[in-house]
Amino acid sequence: MKLNCLIIDDEPVARNGMEEYVREIDFLHLVAKCENPLKAQVYVADASIDLLLLDIQMPRLSGIEFLKTLKNPPMVIFTTAFSEYALEGYALDVIDYLMKPISFERFVKAVNKARDFYTLKHAMVQSADGQAYFFVKCDSKYERINTSDVVYAEAMQNYVVIHTIDRKYITYITFGGLEEQLSKSAFVKIHKSYLAAVDKVKAVEGNELIMVTGAHLPVSRNLKDEVMNQILGNNLLKR
Repeated sequence: MKLNCLIIDDEPVARNGMEEYVREIDFLHLVAKCENPLKAQVYVADASIDLLLLDIQMPRLSGIEFLKTLKNPPMVIFTTAFSEYALEGYALDVIDYLMKPISFERFVKAVNKARDFYTLKHAMVQSADGQAYFFVKCDSKYERINTSDVVYAEAMQNYVVIHTIDRKYITYITFGGLEEQLSKSAFVKIHKSYLAAVDKVKAVEGNELIMVTGAHLPVSRNLKDEVMNQILGNNLLKR
């Protein structure tokens, strides 16, 4: 498996340095490098790019502005000299945020996260008995999780904690990426940091869900109507 990469940076030195890093990683394939987002559109449009190495501060169109124009963006790692964009970057569910000058060690960590996310995205499969499952990387090994065992997922900075019936898994993937891959009918986003399994809700009390494991999860005010509709649906007995 190789990830097709596109470098977008207005600085020639930065583009060349990033190219050297990419060529050192055996699971990365450099498709092209562009000096601005407008020249990159032709590559992104044909959906062959798996990973954007995207500078933020560029003339005319910033990396963030460019990313917002994409309907189905590939994975993104921001590369920038400006730390003030970090919060907005993570709000866009980017894989990572690299501060220039970028060390090779830090670059390797970021692209490994991208590979792990790609693996998760393409690993939702069924076993011979019809049981849906996926793999996530926890520390140095890949763990199999049966989808039916997931109770809820919790976003914690740049990693996600997946809580199952009997244990929890800490993995460096994006919360948005996990939400995208899990069934929309089986899981519901109840808060910016929580995703809950509909069939694992034991009770609803005020602005909280009580899960079968005893966990109390907050429900955001702006999501409450949607959450209640998905959880209760036609299952609420009337008087």
